[in-house]
Amino acid sequence: MRRSVPMVIMGAATLYFLVPIWWLFVGASKSSDQFTSTNPLWFADFDLFTNIGDLFSYRDGVFLRWMANSIAYTGGAALIGTLLAAMCGYALAKYRFFGRETLFNVVLGGVLVPATALALPLFLIFSKVEMTNTFWAVFLPSLVNPFGVYLARIYATASVPEELLEAARLDGSGEVRTFFRISSRLMFPALVTIFLFHFVAVWNNFLLPLIMLSDERLFPVTLGLYSWNTQVNQIPELRGLVIVGALLSITPLVVAFLFLQRFWRSGLGSGAVK
Repeated sequence: MRRSVPMVIMGAATLYFLVPIWWLFVGASKSSDQFTSTNPLWFADFDLFTNIGDLFSYRDGVFLRWMANSIAYTGGAALIGTLLAAMCGYALAKYRFFGRETLFNVVLGGVLVPATALALPLFLIFSKVEMTNTFWAVFLPSLVNPFGVYLARIYATASVPEELLEAARLDGSGEVRTFFRISSRLMFPALVTIFLFHFVAVWNNFLLPLIMLSDERLFPVTLGLYSWNTQVNQIPELRGLVIVGALLSITPLVVAFLFLQRFWRSGLGSGAVK
C-alpha cells in the first residue's frame, strides 16, 4: 500500500496533465469537418502539416508575427528579469544594511499581490507617459519578478558560502566580479528555475497585453489566439486555426523545459570550501 497509493496518485496526476495535450495534438491533426464528427481522443486523417501551413498563410502570416512578439516579450524579460532577481536576492542574502529585512518583507508582499490587481494601475501609469500600445508597455512590467528575488535569496543563503566570498575578496576580486564569476555559478540551478518560472509566466500573460495593446501587430500569441477565438461564430474556420495555434504556442515552453532541466543539479558548491 505504501508504494501502490503514491503510484496511483502520480498516475492520475500524469493523466490529468497529459490528456489535454494529447487532445490538442489530435485535434490539430484533423480537418475542420472531422473535429466534431470523430473521436476527440483519436486520429482521423492526419492533416497536421496541412493545417500548420494554413495557419502560417492566414492573413499574411500574422500568427508568425504573434509568435515573434511573444518570443521578444518573453525571452528578453525572462533573461533580464532573472538577472535582476538574482542580483537583488544575492544582495539581500549576503550584505547587511539598514532596512534589509523590511525591504525583503516588501518583496514578499509583492509575491502575494495578484497580477490582476496591478493591471489597471500599470495602465494608468503608462497612459500618463503615453507608452500604451507599445512594445515597452508589456515588456517593462514583465521584468519585475518578486518571487524570483525571494527564491534567489533563499538559494544564495544556502549555496554560497561566506568563506568562499572572503577568499575571493582576499584575492582582490571585486564584488561585481565575485558575483558573476563565483556566486552566479553556485546559484545556477536557482537561476534556471527562476528563468523557467519567469518564462512561463510572461509567455502565458494575457491580462496585461489585453489592457495595454490595441494594435494587432503587437499582440503576443495568447492575445492573438483569443482574438481569433472570439470570432469563431462569425468565421467557423478559425476554430481549427486556434487549435493548431494553441498547439504550436506551447512548443517553446516544452523546448525550454527539456533544454534547461539538465541544469537542475544540486551540490555545485560541494567541495569548494575545505
